[in-house]
Amino acid sequence: MQSFTNAERAEVLTQALPYIKRYTGKIVVVKYGGNAMINEQLKQQVMEDIVLLWLIGVKVVLVHGGGPEISDLMKRLGKQAEFVDGLRVTDKETVDIVQMVLAGKINKTLVNLLEMKGGRALGISGMDGRLIEARIKDERLGYVGEVTHIHTRPILDLLEKGYIPVVSTLGCDRHGNAYNINGDTAAARIAGALQAQRLILMTDIAGILRDRDDPSSLIPEMSLEDAQLLIGSGVVSGGMIPKLECCIDAIHAGVKNAVIMDGRIPHSILMELLTDEGAGTWIKGEEA
Repeated sequence: MQSFTNAERAEVLTQALPYIKRYTGKIVVVKYGGNAMINEQLKQQVMEDIVLLWLIGVKVVLVHGGGPEISDLMKRLGKQAEFVDGLRVTDKETVDIVQMVLAGKINKTLVNLLEMKGGRALGISGMDGRLIEARIKDERLGYVGEVTHIHTRPILDLLEKGYIPVVSTLGCDRHGNAYNINGDTAAARIAGALQAQRLILMTDIAGILRDRDDPSSLIPEMSLEDAQLLIGSGVVSGGMIPKLECCIDAIHAGVKNAVIMDGRIPHSILMELLTDEGAGTWIKGEEA
């Protein structure tokens, strides 16, 4: 294990000071999923990052999905997962399973981990306080929701009381129906409604690549215009298109900037927020 002198530790903290000043008191929305959620060591490190940011005064909102665990429970219950255009077909039985896994097991596990790391966290779903209002996105998909409105009061109340809100991506309508909401979309809409300083989407790749087969072709930063051009030219394709579009939409809604970040890197959130190096592709909005 590499050891550092006290002077070296002090130097690291001093170099982080400008970034700490930039984000203290500001809202940062983190969409958490993928490898960082499945790998236990990475999960512990993500929770440590979030608690550290909370301790220095950053208002972190953690938004999580849970696709692999939903699929695993469906399999154990003898129900076959079906996808259309990358979205899970969600009948009434499936939405009950989604609610059980997201708002129950995963949400409360993350809250417990944050508390064990020294933070104060409280878990809610998008159904609590009608946080995420939704409607049917596509009849073929069943209870997959399209977000119609974000009611920020439940999150703001928790932030004002000093909690880390942990939000599972369920939505509801005025008729009492529950909906499965895409995690990236939910995080982007929540970040926009909160006018967050930054939206972080954690992924299982290095970020946006000029050549998707070459990790060294990472694009470290881009403007909104660059982002649109990369989508139009086909450089950005497949599942990365909706992620980048979520970032673009969030910035248009008032988020200062967004990043599609490699969640496989230990302590990548701290690298992204508190160093020059970063850990993915930064989409530039209006810098505060």
